Amino acid sequence: MKKMLIGALLIVAPHLAFAQCFGSAGFQTCTDNSGNTYNVQRFGNTTNVQGYSASGSSWNQTSQKIGNTVYQNGTSADGNSWNGTSQTIGNTTYHNGMDSKGNPYNYTCNQYGCN
Repeated sequence: MKKMLIGALLIVAPHLAFAQCFGSAGFQTCTDNSGNTYNVQRFGNTTNVQGYSASGSSWNQTSQKIGNTVYQNGTSADGNSWNGTSQTIGNTTYHNGMDSKGNPYNYTCNQYGCN
């Protein structure tokens, strides 16, 4: 589950798919179909996302892209921190890091899916 959450965050942060957003390219506020709200701030190669669930919990993520690698860290809704690295080589992206419960993760995604 944590693998999918991290993967989803990597997709959501730059694009906020299925969310209605307003604001500029540098700062947007978005709301998705479930009533969750996201404040997204972009500056150069860094993206900061502050998320608020419809139930009142919140989380945050900071991502920085350097070359073909994205470094991310954040705080989950339960207050625990996590971090990860995603490196793309060709059609394959390698993900690894530590989830908010202190568990290491490591998985790979390509055009056929993730393992």
